[in-house]
Amino acid sequence: MEKLDEIGKRLLMEVADLHSVPEGAYNIRANGEAVGRVSTANIDIVPKTDTSGIDIIIKPGTKNESVHIPVVMTQSGIKEVVYNDFHIGEDADVVIVAGCGIDNCGPKDSEHDGIHRFYVGKGAKVKYVEKHYGSGDGAGKRILNPGTEVYMEEDSSMEMEMVQIKGVDDTTRTTKAELKAGANLVVRERLMTHGDQRAISIYEVGLNGKGASADVVSRSVARDNSYQKFDAVLTGNDECTGHTECDAIIMDNGRILAVPGLEANSVDAALVHEAAIGKIAGEQLIKLMTLGLTEEEAEEQIINGFLK
Repeated sequence: MEKLDEIGKRLLMEVADLHSVPEGAYNIRANGEAVGRVSTANIDIVPKTDTSGIDIIIKPGTKNESVHIPVVMTQSGIKEVVYNDFHIGEDADVVIVAGCGIDNCGPKDSEHDGIHRFYVGKGAKVKYVEKHYGSGDGAGKRILNPGTEVYMEEDSSMEMEMVQIKGVDDTTRTTKAELKAGANLVVRERLMTHGDQRAISIYEVGLNGKGASADVVSRSVARDNSYQKFDAVLTGNDECTGHTECDAIIMDNGRILAVPGLEANSVDAALVHEAAIGKIAGEQLIKLMTLGLTEEEAEEQIINGFLK
């Protein structure tokens, strides 16, 4: 932490809620290099030798422990691809906090592409939090392209919280998951774009075993001239349940495209997709304005509640 400047510390707080060195295992990356790394008795963080990135090895049976692996970038013109692999042992129960914050005050684009692969052992439980944030008044863009692969063994579960609320100019988020029997995946995406920003979210989930289930829900707001695309495909290859949902507010000249994809390859696959895109209801604004809020304040209240 002492190697970070004040901007880096602010970014760390935004993407990982860290005000100081976290408890437990962590790997903090700033401007293309590691600035802090700690392993624990049950969680080992090992730098890769053949490419940029780390292996996070969590022992079977590990309970109530956490791993923080945030990235911050404060220099204009940095572009990097990082590969992080998570090996979660059987019956483990852990929280993993990732995320990237970019502050770009220069003329060149800054880009971080994080490729995360999760190997979730039988009966293991994982909560994964990934937040993206951008700031800075430079002409250079803040670009984030996260790629996530999830391989879930029998009776495992994973909850993914994917958040991007401010400042990222361009992002393509690709998430692929393969679930064995009894595995359960829950995804909650929260997204807001403004200006001329562009955000693409792609989810591909294979439900490959009896009793596998997935619930993928996106809540988003598109403001100004921004563009969003939500593309979710669920493939049911056995007796399983799957649900995807896109719930979006469109404002100003924003554009939103929701693309449902359901493929049932078993008579016992039950798959559902829901989508709703619309503007803020006038009666909601009027109700809040009668309480003394301006129209702009009322809009912000509604958006903040919607994205919680």
